[in-house]
Amino acid sequence: MEVFSVVSDVFGARCTVVVGDDGSCLVVDAGAGVAEAVVGYVREHALTPTAVLLTHGHVDHTWDAARLAEDLGVPVRMHAADVYRLADPFGTLGILGTSPGPSHDPSGPLAQALLASGVDTASYRAPSDVVPFGTPQGGRDDDVVLQLGAVRVVARHAPGHTQGSTLYLMEIDGEAVAFTGDVLFAGSVGRTDLPGGDAATMADTLTQVVARLDPQTVVVPGHGPTTDVATELSRNPYL
Repeated sequence: MEVFSVVSDVFGARCTVVVGDDGSCLVVDAGAGVAEAVVGYVREHALTPTAVLLTHGHVDHTWDAARLAEDLGVPVRMHAADVYRLADPFGTLGILGTSPGPSHDPSGPLAQALLASGVDTASYRAPSDVVPFGTPQGGRDDDVVLQLGAVRVVARHAPGHTQGSTLYLMEIDGEAVAFTGDVLFAGSVGRTDLPGGDAATMADTLTQVVARLDPQTVVVPGHGPTTDVATELSRNPYL
């Protein structure tokens, strides 16, 4: 397998293309401004896209999802509990998305970061082809296996940062890899003070989901450098 990554100028959100041995590929997350590079890579290598996977519904990870899904001709896949965020990306982010006022007023820090990178906040479009997995609400769901071309993906529900936060577990060149979104970073974890976040749920996810991953698992977070589970278990204060 091959892996190609693009980092958005907005909050440094990572977008990754995972290429299967059969020439199929999938995309993990779709931050602002990544679509052109991803589509160019897919076309240059004559790949067959299968899906755009979203680790959660925060707009710094979903801004280009509609464009990517349309240009690549694939659905967006994400946990059902976060689908609602796609229709109101700023309002569902609370203070990070808006200043006090109506949810359609994108005047918070994320909107300012988009504007600073040259993105028109009024240009956002929600994806039209979304295929959810899991249940819209309730406790932590069981694993869902997605066979996307030659790439087998285990979608593991990991709520706490958002209700639908998900780890995508794959085997890449013989190594276990976890795309963790904003659940786990190198040396830290995702915040729980935004709408849909919950500190107790996150604590349960960290002990019952993250800490139980194979220690050799490579961690590819939604922001910042890659790491591995063993390193985080020994050094991450939240674990």
